[in-house]
Amino acid sequence: MFEFLKIDDVLDNITLGENMLGAEFGCGSAVFAVKLARRLHKGKVYALDIQEEKLSALKGRLAHEKISNVDTILCDLEVIGGSTLQDDFLDIVLIPNVLFQVDDKHAMIQEAKRVLKKGGQLLIIDWLKKGSFSPKETLLSPEEVKKISEELGLAFKKEFVSGDFHYALLFIK
Repeated sequence: MFEFLKIDDVLDNITLGENMLGAEFGCGSAVFAVKLARRLHKGKVYALDIQEEKLSALKGRLAHEKISNVDTILCDLEVIGGSTLQDDFLDIVLIPNVLFQVDDKHAMIQEAKRVLKKGGQLLIIDWLKKGSFSPKETLLSPEEVKKISEELGLAFKKEFVSGDFHYALLFIK
């Protein structure tokens, strides 16, 4: 039996405090943002996406589940400053299963770095280049993500498995 993404296991691999500020870049259905919000119950989570429909659906889900510590932001994360968040603001940024979809991968990682506080954590999860479910084009290997992130001045902390089809990389600003 295949395991797609083990969200709770992924979040167990990062340092979280209930008062932290976090974000999910390219949130889509925001499965990470919702789980993160439950763990940061005294903090705040920002769910960012370029698709209004995804954010609208998320707002309905948040209301239904009575989750009040998530704010949605419609934005373009492939532009520096595109998140609209201030510099050195967040404790954690998650980029789960998104990099393979964007044209300017470097800019998205650079925007994550910009909004992270010194010592903040950046967690990038993306597809392994194997398996029938994996997209066949535009994938970055863990080594390619490490190279971009380290060029931007992020320190690699660890790599771990995130289900049968994804890798996870943790960086510190």
